[in-house]
Amino acid sequence: MDRLQLMTVFVAVAEEESFAAGARRLGMSPPAVTRAIAALEDRLGVKLLTRTTRYVRVTDAGNRYLDDARCIIGEMDEADEAAAGINAEPRGHLAVTAPVMFGRLFVIPGIVDYLQRYPDMQVSAVFLDRVVNLLEEGFDVGIRIGELPDSSMRAISVGQVRRVLCASPRYLADNGMPLKPSELIHHNIIASSTVSPVVDWKFSQDITVRVKPRLTVTGNDAAIEAVKNGIGISRLLSYQIETDLSSGKLQTLLAEFEPPPLPIHVIHREGRYASAKTRTFVDLIVARLRSAQAINQHDRL
Repeated sequence: MDRLQLMTVFVAVAEEESFAAGARRLGMSPPAVTRAIAALEDRLGVKLLTRTTRYVRVTDAGNRYLDDARCIIGEMDEADEAAAGINAEPRGHLAVTAPVMFGRLFVIPGIVDYLQRYPDMQVSAVFLDRVVNLLEEGFDVGIRIGELPDSSMRAISVGQVRRVLCASPRYLADNGMPLKPSELIHHNIIASSTVSPVVDWKFSQDITVRVKPRLTVTGNDAAIEAVKNGIGISRLLSYQIETDLSSGKLQTLLAEFEPPPLPIHVIHREGRYASAKTRTFVDLIVARLRSAQAINQHDRL
């Protein structure tokens, strides 16, 4: 057997915890499976499996090899699938997730474009203002705002957004303009999506200000309306209020104290050789987001 075949046999036996079950899974005879495992262990010079009359267990060295073997076999399978379907029209179902307001402004137009291009596709779009685990919750593609933890997910950078303080000109005329973060404790604060009676806002220069919101709402749309109505000051993402800033309905405060911008990534859980449906959607949404001025401008609004 070649090395890939030996790996495949080892993965089957390790996952089934049985030589006989592994043999049945692969359509091989138990003696052939036993010889394959022995050949692999001889080749590597390490013991991969511990065998008794009652069970088969993977050794510590075997566990490390099992992870690598699964990845290699998975990459080979994905490469075969991609080669077979590289020119195929995408068909089937795709599940996509993004933050609520970002999804409405940027993702839905991309999904509409995608569905118009590929009539055999169906898409489920779920917009949530929380971190979504794509693997556990069954999503194919996600848009994530913020730093990414170490992950097996594929991530493609598409832009960045700023965390900005904003208020209406009317509020500032009535209450004055704060000149430094510490002065925010004397202002009416509007907070979004929090259940805490206090909120810690972090700024550059290692400054943190604990504010007590006068109004707490459960969505950014509501916070924006409250700010435009002159109730107080809120902290929002730059893309959420770009139109209101451009029209003069809102203005930013304390720009010199802003923390670093947050990156935006498109993430998906398939490997380099993604399926046609995932590959085509990712290519489309990445191109659209990278061309969106609201998340690809580096000058301050």
